[in-house]
Amino acid sequence: MFKVKNPHIAEIPEDILSHIGLGTKTHDLKAMFGDVKFVCMGGSTTRMEGFAKYLTTELDMVPEDGQLRNLAQGTDRFVLYKVGPVLSVSHGVGIASISVVFNEILKLLHHAECTADVEIFRIGTSGGIGVEAGTVVVTSKPVNDQLQEAYHLHRVGKIETFPTVLDEGLAKELMECASDFPVVYAKTMASEEFYEGRHKEELMEHFVTTAMKKRWFF
Repeated sequence: MFKVKNPHIAEIPEDILSHIGLGTKTHDLKAMFGDVKFVCMGGSTTRMEGFAKYLTTELDMVPEDGQLRNLAQGTDRFVLYKVGPVLSVSHGVGIASISVVFNEILKLLHHAECTADVEIFRIGTSGGIGVEAGTVVVTSKPVNDQLQEAYHLHRVGKIETFPTVLDEGLAKELMECASDFPVVYAKTMASEEFYEGRHKEELMEHFVTTAMKKRWFF
């Protein structure tokens, strides 16, 4: 059964997942989400709605009325669609945004008492170095904007560091699924910010150059 590690969750009289518009007293989360096996997350709300529509065809699970329902419609922060055992969730831009919905999705799976070993994927666009446009990258190792294989979290006056380790077996399975499009197995970088953290040249105050970025990355 899927469980979060925080023992204090069990002591909360009502856990309100405010950014996805759900709660333990207002919704029967076990009935709604207990069969979830996969969570697919991406930045754009419209992209994840489109992905959910794609799943209805691929899994042959078109709703009776033909309309997908956004299960997070009680808020305008994110969207959440369910197609069979798959959740399609938007997460916005940057680590700060994804951390909000990721916390709530993990607690959702906990309260739903999912019996499966839930697999979670992040699907989205990215810039690339040394690969052709349109190439699909299956992440081997994620790095932060200091090119470290780590995530640094500020908590109660301390900086805690967590390793960014992915499921290599699952990555290999994804690589084996590739057929009619180019796929590579490589590192990907994530940052807290879109412009500064990714060393974009079109900042409000221009102080990053292509030469500076090349020296940094290579």
